[in-house]
Amino acid sequence: MRPFFAVGLVFAGCCSNVIFLELLARKHPGCGNIVTFAQFLFIAVEGFLFEADLGRKQPAIPIRYYAVMVTMFFTVSVVNNYALNLNIAMPLHMIFRSGSLIANMVLGIIILKKRYSIFKYTSIALVSVGIFICTFMSAKQVTSQSSLSENDGFQAFAWWLLGIGALTFALLMSARMGIFQETLYKQFGKHSKEALFYNHALPLPGFIFLASDIYDHAVLFNKSELYQVPVVGVAVPIMWFYLLMNIITQPRPGQKGLPWPTSQYLQKTALTPALQNPFTLWHWLGTLFVFIGTLMYTEVWNSLGATKSQPRKEDKKN
Repeated sequence: MRPFFAVGLVFAGCCSNVIFLELLARKHPGCGNIVTFAQFLFIAVEGFLFEADLGRKQPAIPIRYYAVMVTMFFTVSVVNNYALNLNIAMPLHMIFRSGSLIANMVLGIIILKKRYSIFKYTSIALVSVGIFICTFMSAKQVTSQSSLSENDGFQAFAWWLLGIGALTFALLMSARMGIFQETLYKQFGKHSKEALFYNHALPLPGFIFLASDIYDHAVLFNKSELYQVPVVGVAVPIMWFYLLMNIITQPRPGQKGLPWPTSQYLQKTALTPALQNPFTLWHWLGTLFVFIGTLMYTEVWNSLGATKSQPRKEDKKN
């Protein structure tokens, strides 16, 4: 039961995280910097307390390597945030980021000279088809939802193309970071918790350059309507509550794009029916391709089956 419980927690956490991210972005589309800063600060403090032992524990991997990784990680996070300001809807944003599997495979073949099985190539093909369908339908929606003016429609589409370019760049940079991290683990051993801490702690000074934007959105958050937090009974500005829930539900060590339909269902049944993304039948079909392709690539069912069939330690002793 433990593997199923773990997968369920990750699945619920990812979906909940996306829900609160959209609640934030719907109200203030440019709030990505304050969200990222809050996430980085939370994980850095958590890691400083429990992983770095208040700074007394020396890193197993030299800091200079983390500096390179952090540069890439910080760039990916900021670019992904700004993509939301470029006519990129949240469903497309999450589905497009599932293309990390494609980017990882392409760079793995080019840089690491890896070769994959036909099964994995097939899974990547399914993910590619799914992303293409969702991207194509999103492009049609951008033009159709613009005003009747031809210039306005072209401008909206141009910003959307820039957003797609930003997401593509972020995908490739993220994949390159993964390859760099893989080479470090081969050389120094796998230290995922340590990497998680330094990847979030070292970039914090970089947010000084975004301080003005972060402060402006903090003021906007303070002016949002009050929300009575359940159980606690304390009234706080609702945007700060959304941000807190987004931080708490963020998966660790990393967040991957999970099926958007589940998030859509949770939004409409559990949180707020006011959020209505234009999610057509074609989007559902594209998401299904991405979902199946991702399961095939990661071979989740094989891992669960293998874990289930393994004898317990007590059985081995007997």
